[in-house]
Amino acid sequence: MPVGRFLGGVAALIYHPVSQTYLVMRRAGHRDFLPGSWECVTGRVDQGEGFEEALHREVMEETGAQVQIDFVIDTSHFFRGDSTPENELLAVRYACSIADRETVVIEAEHTEMHWMTADEIYALVPPTNWFHEIVRSAEIIRAHLTPELAEYYRAQFRR
Repeated sequence: MPVGRFLGGVAALIYHPVSQTYLVMRRAGHRDFLPGSWECVTGRVDQGEGFEEALHREVMEETGAQVQIDFVIDTSHFFRGDSTPENELLAVRYACSIADRETVVIEAEHTEMHWMTADEIYALVPPTNWFHEIVRSAEIIRAHLTPELAEYYRAQFRR
């Protein structure tokens, strides 16, 4: 039986510390996977590209902005549609921060964008939704992250 292959993916949950809000975007209706759903920046890792490199590329492509990676939230294994090798992804989901949220612009992949608190996101998407889950995870990690550990993680991902 063939083993198949994994595709890599990234998610960038972008946080604005001053306003304590997250960037929330609605996928455009023409998207092939989950059109119209709410999400953060997501994308695939290109062949020969590292996860962090892919994250910065995807953030730039989807928002025109640069972010600081704060920490890894978690990893995720899922199928982007049918359970076939071509649709299987292993994703690394990152908590990121941005100094100036005014630098973010909406691109063709999304039709709406908003800056929302965690509670506003919880009201927008159901608890079983992956986006709800990573916001909750990021909130828990941020609440328990010591300043020393936060700086250590940020230094690991500094560009």
